This record gives sequence, C-alpha cells and structure tokens, in this order.
Amino acid sequence: MRNIAVIGAGRWGRNHIRTFNQLDALAAIAELDRNIRKIIQREYPDIEVYDSIQALLENPQITGASIATPAETHFDIALKMLAAGKHLLVEKPITLYSREAVQLKQMALERNLVLMVGHIMLYHPAVLKIKSMVEQGQIGKLQYIYSNRLNLGTVRQEENILWSFAPHDIAIINFLVGAEPTSVDAKGGIFLQPGIHDVTVTLLTYPNNIIAHIYVSWLHPFKEQRLVVIGDKGMVVFEDSRATDKLVFYPKGIDWVESRPVTRDGESQIIEFDGEQPLTAECRHFIECIAAKKTPRTDGDNAVAVLKVLEQAQEALLSNKEETAAKPAVEKSYFVHESAYVDEPVEIGKGTKIWHFCHIMKNVKIGERCVFGQNVNIDSGVIIGNNVKVQNNVSLYTGLVVEDDVFLGPSCVTTNVTNPRSQVYRHSLYEKTILRRGCSIGANATVVCGITVGRYAFVGSGAVVTKDVPDYALVMGVPAKQVGWVSRHGLPLKNPDEDGIYTCPESGLCYKEVEPGILRCLDLDEEAHLPEELRVGNVFYDDIVHGKRLA
Repeated sequence: MRNIAVIGAGRWGRNHIRTFNQLDALAAIAELDRNIRKIIQREYPDIEVYDSIQALLENPQITGASIATPAETHFDIALKMLAAGKHLLVEKPITLYSREAVQLKQMALERNLVLMVGHIMLYHPAVLKIKSMVEQGQIGKLQYIYSNRLNLGTVRQEENILWSFAPHDIAIINFLVGAEPTSVDAKGGIFLQPGIHDVTVTLLTYPNNIIAHIYVSWLHPFKEQRLVVIGDKGMVVFEDSRATDKLVFYPKGIDWVESRPVTRDGESQIIEFDGEQPLTAECRHFIECIAAKKTPRTDGDNAVAVLKVLEQAQEALLSNKEETAAKPAVEKSYFVHESAYVDEPVEIGKGTKIWHFCHIMKNVKIGERCVFGQNVNIDSGVIIGNNVKVQNNVSLYTGLVVEDDVFLGPSCVTTNVTNPRSQVYRHSLYEKTILRRGCSIGANATVVCGITVGRYAFVGSGAVVTKDVPDYALVMGVPAKQVGWVSRHGLPLKNPDEDGIYTCPESGLCYKEVEPGILRCLDLDEEAHLPEELRVGNVFYDDIVHGKRLA
C-alpha cells in the first residue's frame, strides 16, 4: 500500500525515496528546492511531488512520513505531522534538543502514533549479530567498547563532528549494553571553522563497570568505521568500511593463572551475517510498525537517550570539564555559547539558550525556554518572562519588562530615556516599558520608552511606536498607527459577521470588540495557554493572504 511520504529529497532523502518506492510504499514527496523537485519528478513520474508539506497534512491517504530534512527543521515539521495524525520516521538526530524529543514522544503516545528515529545502525545485520552474541554469552561479560568513525569530509557548517557522526555510535553502544551511560566526558579540537569541533573523543561510563569511547573525525587521511566489543571470554570486531570479512570474532583475553595474568590467544573466526541493506530493514520496520501498531526498535525513548548523551558530551566539550555527570536534560539549567558573556548575579530559567556573542549583564531575570540569537545585549535589571524569542542584534535596556511568549524581531530597538543627553546623567530616571504577553515586535521596529505594547499585539517591521498599543492591535508606520486587529496566531482579523465576531482563519478562535478599541478572544482567556493542538501552525501565511485556504 502506497501510504508513506518522504519529506526532503536531498542526498539522504533520495535514499529514503528510492527505498520506500522499492517497498511499494511511496505515495508522495515534499521538497522546497525547485531544481531538486524537477529532478525527482523526472525520476518518479508517477509520484506526487509537492513544494511544501501542506498537501501531506491534508491527505488522509498518507498515514506516515519520513523526515529527511536538515536537523534544525525536524522538530517543527514533526510537530505538524503528528498534529495531523501521521506516523513518523525522523532521521537522526530526531531534534536538536532532548526536551523537544520528549515533547514529540509524548505527543505521539497521546495520539497512538508510531514515532521512530533513523538510528540506522540498529538495523544493520552485523550489529544485530553482535547483540545476539552478547546476549548468548559468546564474548562473556562486557568490559569495554570502542568505536572509530573517521573520514576526510564531509565537513558540515551547521553542526560539529560530534552531532554529525557520533549519534550512530552512541545508539549502537547503548543498544549493546542495554543501558544508558552514568557519566559522559568529551574532548575535541577545532581547526577549520570557529566554534565547530572537527575531532572529538567521547568517554562513556555504564553500569557494571562497562567503559566505552567514541572517536569521530572528518579530518582523517582514510575512511574507517570500526567497532570493537570486548568481553572476558572474547572480542568481536566490526569493520563496515572493509569490502569483505567485516565481522570477526577473536577468542582472546586475559586469564588469571596462579594469581598471574596470562594471555589467551585463540584463532580468529569470520562471522557471517545477513546481507540486507540497513535502510531497507529500517524502512520495512517502520511500515510493519504502522500496520501492526507496535513500538519500533528505535522509538522515542531511544531517540531521547541518544540526545541526552550528545547534550552531555557537547556540554563537556564547551566547558572543558573532566567529567559531566549524566542527568536528564530536563534537570539542566540553561545553555550559554562559549562566545557569550553572562555577568553574575543573574537569574536564568531552565531550557534557555543564549547564543553567539551575547552579553547578559548582572541582575537580569530571564525565564524558562527563552532563545537569544546572535549579538543580543541585555542591560542590568531587565526582566524577561518564559518562552521569549529574541532574534539577532537586539539590545534590551534597563527599565524594560518583557512578559511571557514575546517575539522580538532582528535589530528591533527599545529605549529607556525620552530625552537622552550624553552630558546629563539620567541613570536614576529610566522609564518603564512593558511588552505584554504574546506580543510581537517586527524587524527594525523601534519602541519608544515609557509605553506598553498590549497582549498579542503586532508591531510591523520598521515601525516607530510612540504611544501605547492595545491588545491584539496591528500597528504599522512612522509613527505607528493601528491598521487593524490580529489573532493570537498573528493573522489579520477581517470581515466580522453580523454579530461583530472575527474568526481567525488558522485556529478558528473567535474575537470580538467588546468595547470600542478593546478586542477580546471569546474562546480563551488572555492569560490562558494555547491548547496543544493550536501550538503548531498548519496554514501558510501566503495562503491566507491570497485566499488559497480558509479554515
């Protein structure tokens, strides 16, 4: 049955397309790049090829999808697909943050959907053979595992070697040990690009005194993919980069004879294994899990476990600590990029990310799950709520209060003195500016100090706001003037019905001007969180503007 879509037709996505097509399961393809779409349409003339995922969301014939897009897009796409009731196979890493993977896992569980991560090596017949040998006691008690994944290239610009190569090895070692590490340490070197590690060595400690290390590099003179699993009875070596004899068992070890260590050196044995391609086995497993409604081998728990190790290793790389204890990601505090500065004392909530070249001054209060893009400056005394998104090149000055769920666009400006003079000291006269919950400030907009931007209001790009902005107001221009109303989803509210009720074309939530100049949502209190099903966008803005789709 052709009921699977592939999202992303890049280098690895094409492998998914080819494999699902060979399995008679491919129903559609979504790819943003026009040139790639043309190539795919020529190669698969009988398969529908779309320029977005919108058609996939709406098509009831498509029950599952494979996401093979860049890792930074996985979370948003997966949320939309799960919200539309689609089973998912997501390439590794499933997301960039374990907290996001936990959210996807819970969402899939609540909707009784299959969520599977593309840890392809757990479908490699050689790895499955090693797992069988471990379980049957052929190599004895596990002691030590090491994995080398080395090559010259392909060098990434969006992620370091740890995130590019090591997920495979972490997944394999967790799988063979049957547990998660109790501690993680990592060291590495940066040579080609600032802030991006080209070589890393990760040390993992597991229960029962099992140790593992992972050496990955894209600065190596030759290709090597070697996994060595050592037990007290024997050792097994898997070299996937070899043409033949990839899996070999060595009945070697150390025996204690009369209290002295004596080397045991038996003859090596070539181990045969099934030759099925791992991607074929992985895609078939996904199809079977959907049909049988069973849990995949590489399910959401598997995805979260690998991400936790990656996060801990990344933290060790950045902090240069000798050891980073393995803890659930939700127990961590916040992330600060090595190029950023945070002056103590500050209060920063869990899950907040502070990226390149930011400066957070003392006595700042920042809530949970905030994101600060490159080159953001936050002055002393600024108060910021939860889930605030601040884009690149924004400066926030003393006297500013930013409530929950606010969006600040690139290079927008806030001020704190109405009549500044260099020769007049007015530090005790800073004026208070409030950005109320859920409002958005567009790119390059200016908000003059001493005013309040209302809940869920929208300030257009380049506007200069000189007076208070009502809740849900859309303001534009210099000086900014109200030109309409917007919904909590940031869409213009037009054409009220005979009762004066506006309907958001994306969410279906209703709004009404309860008094002249005062708009309220009739379905939700202004302080209430959006229901989970309304937190994922499902309509493209252009479609609304051009009337292509209405809720």
